[in-house]
Amino acid sequence: MFQALAIPDFRLLWIANLIASFAMQMQMVARGWLIYDITASPLALTWVVLSFMLPSLVFSLWGGVIADRVRKKPIMVGAQFINALATVGLAVIVYRGDVTFWHFIYFGLFNGTVMSFSMPARAAVVPELVPRETMVNAMALQSATYSMARVAGPALAGWLIAWFAGGDNTSAAGVGIVLFVIAGMYLVSVVATAMLDYQGTPSQRTGTKALEDIAEGFRYMRRERLVLGLLIMGIVPMMFGFAPSFLAPVFNKEILDGDPQSLGYLMTAMGIGSLAGSLALARLGDIGGKGRVMFAGCYLWALGLVGFALSPTLMIAAGFGIVTGVFGSLVGSLNMSVVTLAIAPEVRGRVMSIMMMSFGVMPLGMIPVAGAAEVIGIAPALLGSALLLAVSMAALGVWFPELRRIDKGHGGG
Repeated sequence: MFQALAIPDFRLLWIANLIASFAMQMQMVARGWLIYDITASPLALTWVVLSFMLPSLVFSLWGGVIADRVRKKPIMVGAQFINALATVGLAVIVYRGDVTFWHFIYFGLFNGTVMSFSMPARAAVVPELVPRETMVNAMALQSATYSMARVAGPALAGWLIAWFAGGDNTSAAGVGIVLFVIAGMYLVSVVATAMLDYQGTPSQRTGTKALEDIAEGFRYMRRERLVLGLLIMGIVPMMFGFAPSFLAPVFNKEILDGDPQSLGYLMTAMGIGSLAGSLALARLGDIGGKGRVMFAGCYLWALGLVGFALSPTLMIAAGFGIVTGVFGSLVGSLNMSVVTLAIAPEVRGRVMSIMMMSFGVMPLGMIPVAGAAEVIGIAPALLGSALLLAVSMAALGVWFPELRRIDKGHGGG
């Protein structure tokens, strides 16, 4: 199950990613609680998520070119350090009580831009640290860092907010202190990444222009139909499948009448499921029938969403949150590992950047769901997202039948 962690540089990268993932999950809870407290609007939560992810549409392609042209380690270290400084700035504003909705938009745009330049390098570096036969295990363990953070991060954030606020759930000071803690965690992640021996040797040093490199990445995607189908599978269903995570503050308030701690518990349950899915895939390794597993996982994910939407209590919602976490993590990790194996090494950074750019459109799928939550309520909106998840997968099976035939590695083999 932990085969890839025997490689020292991968182990350091895994630790850095685990700490950064904890920080990100805690930030999501702290930010989500405060935004919904300020605005009482599901759409406001979606706009903030969009502000963080939309820069990927503009800058990820350039990040992919940089990842293929220069050493990857300085990119990863520098971006994470800038992210830590920005978090300190937001923490100061929140702690002083001067924060507004627009502060979250501005910082979201800034942090999203920094991430857009660094994520292609971070995604492309894993295949250069581990052998091919260990790739599925490594990608599952990478996903497990995010899942482990989802288990403990939200509950820790909710508890800290309540503790620092002294029981005053309307206090922004508690959120501000938690943001200072999060900034410190980002700095620890910077140190762990800086300890890597591997520098990330560029895969190409040609005289081509950046725009020509970007065009080559798109031509590759057009030629490789299987890679294109996998990319769509990694984006479209995810738009709708992660609705409970995006709109958890709304569900917590409207259905459960909860506080920051109950929000933390709800998101922790989703994280427990996500961790279970990641570790199960890490244990199974390079399984056969990957295409059929991904399709079945998405349909079971949709059923879990239905159960979550109809949950009347925290315990029941947490149970179905575990179900959605298991299948969401399993599908996402398996999809990413197959994509990584399928991409030619010389264009890996640019193709990964196209994937990162596509992730920027994911919150767009949340706009109609959040709008529905505001008009007809959160439960019907989540039921709609479950239906859209199932329908989108059925459509992908018709348009890209080769996806179902993926066995080991990619394609039919």
